[in-house]
Amino acid sequence: MGVTPDLRVSLGRLTLPNPVMVAAGAFGYGLEYRDLVDIAQLGAIVTRSLTLAPRMGNPPPRVVETPAGMLNAIGLQNDGVDAFLLEILPQLRSYGVPIIASIAGETVEEYTHVASKIDRAEGVAAVELNLSCPNQARGGMEFGIEATLTAQVVSAVRQATTLPLIVKLSPNAGDLVSIAAAAVEAGADALCLVNTFPGVAVDARERRFRLATKVGGLSGPAIKPIAQYHLWRVHQALPEVPLIGVGGISSAEDALEYILLGAHAVQIGTANYIHPTLALEVIEGIRRYLSEHGFDSVEALRGALLDS
Repeated sequence: MGVTPDLRVSLGRLTLPNPVMVAAGAFGYGLEYRDLVDIAQLGAIVTRSLTLAPRMGNPPPRVVETPAGMLNAIGLQNDGVDAFLLEILPQLRSYGVPIIASIAGETVEEYTHVASKIDRAEGVAAVELNLSCPNQARGGMEFGIEATLTAQVVSAVRQATTLPLIVKLSPNAGDLVSIAAAAVEAGADALCLVNTFPGVAVDARERRFRLATKVGGLSGPAIKPIAQYHLWRVHQALPEVPLIGVGGISSAEDALEYILLGAHAVQIGTANYIHPTLALEVIEGIRRYLSEHGFDSVEALRGALLDS
């Protein structure tokens, strides 16, 4: 009889019961799935991105299916950080699952205000910084595509909260390694790779864009090889930094691939829409793989790619 593998993982100061989280936006606040999924079994829930004031999001149509993926232009729809803290967080706390609050903003000041409110709340395990947001002070340029902008917002949020800080990187940066290094230097405890890729979809019959905003964020299996490439490169450059892999995970094997490339943990996003219980199946699949291949922990497997 083999030893039961240890699924616990540490991302700096943040320890999770297993390496499988649900990604921001694709699982709502978490409560929406409670009738379908035993959310207490998850490694962590990452909330939808929270802003200072409530946001209605973009007009429809704002989601369109694409080959091997999905384009979304939701527009950070959320109830605002105050409503989250008052109405949703107390319910989430009762499940005992680590809660990671994703935060977003259009200015550095908005990020810091949201972070400071989260910092004073009870029951939040960490903050995830969504850098794929337009910086109004820089003409709409994403915070996450330039090292100096990344460092500026990460440093400000680091000063606003004592919680573990995860920085979710945008794949739209020219050199993700330099952005990753800037985020770590500014105070990130862990990095999440990657956010969605920009894309468009066209209706040839109607001769129109399929999204009201024209451009959306591409997610799903289509982005997995590129997301894995970015994670692998960052792991090579910053081997001591805890990394979270996200992008196109649809099976336990997909998750294991990220771990073999150096990820400490993974997040499941788009697949939740078509397979709500996938995260629990991935947890079980990782446990089974570790046991069958003689690994006593997730940590023992991480980065264990064999040389060809």
